[in-house]
Amino acid sequence: MPMPPALRLAYQLALQEALAAERRGELAVAFVQLERAHILGQRYLWPHIVTHGAMLRIGWRRRDAREVAGQLLRLLATLPGWLSGWVPKGNPGGADVSALKPMPVPADLQPLLADYSVGRDVVRRLALYGALAWLAANL
Repeated sequence: MPMPPALRLAYQLALQEALAAERRGELAVAFVQLERAHILGQRYLWPHIVTHGAMLRIGWRRRDAREVAGQLLRLLATLPGWLSGWVPKGNPGGADVSALKPMPVPADLQPLLADYSVGRDVVRRLALYGALAWLAANL
C-alpha cells in the first residue's frame, strides 16, 4: 500500500528538517524531527528503515550507546513489524521508550493518521498471507 501524498509530504518534511538540524549540529532538534518522521512513516517499510537509520546515526554522533543499541534492535524489527502489519501507533521510535508501546499521536499529526488502524493492518496482512497460502496449496 503506497503512502498517501499528504502523509508522504509531512514525512519528507520532518526528515528534511531533521537532516538540516543535524548538519547544523543541533542533534536534539534533529532527533525530535526524526521521532515525528517515525510516527508518520512507521507503517511503510522503507521510510521506517530510513528513520531508524537516521536515529542510529544521531545516537552514534551523540556517543549514546543505549540509543545505538536500541536503534540496531529496532532496525532488525522493522521487517517483521511490516510483514505482520503490527507497529505501535504513535510510538516515536527512540530507545527511551518501549519499541512495543503504542502512544498518543501528537495533535498536529492526528489528521494525517486518522485512517491508521493497527488492527486493520494486521487483519489485512493475515488475509493476504492466507490467500497466498491457499493459492500455493491449490495450484
